[in-house]
Amino acid sequence: MSASQYRGQLDRKRKQRVDAEKKAGDYRAKESKKRADAARARQAAAKSKNASTIKSKNAEAVRRDKEAEAAGKEAGRWQAKASGYAKQESSLAEKLASAERAEVTAAERKRQREQQRAERDASAQQAAFDARLQQTEIAVNNAVRELRAPKPEKLRVLLLGASSAGDLRVGREQKRIRAAVESALHRDMIELDVRPAATTDDLLDGITKFRPHVVHFSGHGDVDLIELEHGRDEPHEGHVVTAHAFSRAVAATDDPPLLVLLNACNSAGQIDDLVESVVPFAIGMADEIADGDAITYAAQFYASVANGQSIQSAHLAGQAALELAGLEGAELPTLAFAPDVDPATTILVQPAP
Repeated sequence: MSASQYRGQLDRKRKQRVDAEKKAGDYRAKESKKRADAARARQAAAKSKNASTIKSKNAEAVRRDKEAEAAGKEAGRWQAKASGYAKQESSLAEKLASAERAEVTAAERKRQREQQRAERDASAQQAAFDARLQQTEIAVNNAVRELRAPKPEKLRVLLLGASSAGDLRVGREQKRIRAAVESALHRDMIELDVRPAATTDDLLDGITKFRPHVVHFSGHGDVDLIELEHGRDEPHEGHVVTAHAFSRAVAATDDPPLLVLLNACNSAGQIDDLVESVVPFAIGMADEIADGDAITYAAQFYASVANGQSIQSAHLAGQAALELAGLEGAELPTLAFAPDVDPATTILVQPAP
């Protein structure tokens, strides 16, 4: 992942750690107060000669001790969370430093190559140099890839959902996407192939038979894997598919997709490789994303696509939907694209005149 992605993850982990430490401190203070209340109740019982008062104060002391013990356990639990976040924060800081060093090294190499090229060009005659420069500028302006132009055919979207343990609401997400498309301006221009409980067979069959323009996966994932299902009826451990194997499956067609959307935690780690060798556009999540956030982003993204918006506008609309709903994951969806395409001008649904 890029340094900016690691930086965003680091900021989020730091906030989680600070919040956990604050909660641990609050519970410690509550524990101390309850201990003090218990001590005062016992002192009152010791000073009193009234049997009823003694009994009442001793009972109060027992209650305060139990409340103190409960607060202490909560403080310990939040402190353990803070320690876990601190370890993740340290790991992300190391990865960020490594990514920054790599980007500095790459930038320096690029600068050196450009300098060497400039020195070679300077040895040519000025007139010839001007002519070549003009030709280069024209070539750069025309370098944007000629993507498959919108055809009278529908935009085909392959929806793969997997939650073998039943802990994710992938069915809800697919329902929200279908509803969003059906209420959009160009709803008749999109065809959905919905495959819940998706297996590797669904992946390959969907790619080769349905030939989608968009491949959407919702389920568990990480920087280098996604988790599909086995063909079983009962809850089970998912089938882990490496990012490399997934990208090879997506590329195994004469008509590769234009976009892959991985609606899974930490899946942004896969999108750079996808746009480098498989598809011109890819979207992934930069960190762990809540189920509701993922569903909201996906529904708005496809609603915007079906309304004739560009890929970039649909992506921004999905992020805006999260912020407008008061959700915290607006910065997690990440769009990557090849250097020779422009997401701001690429429209996936464009009816014929």
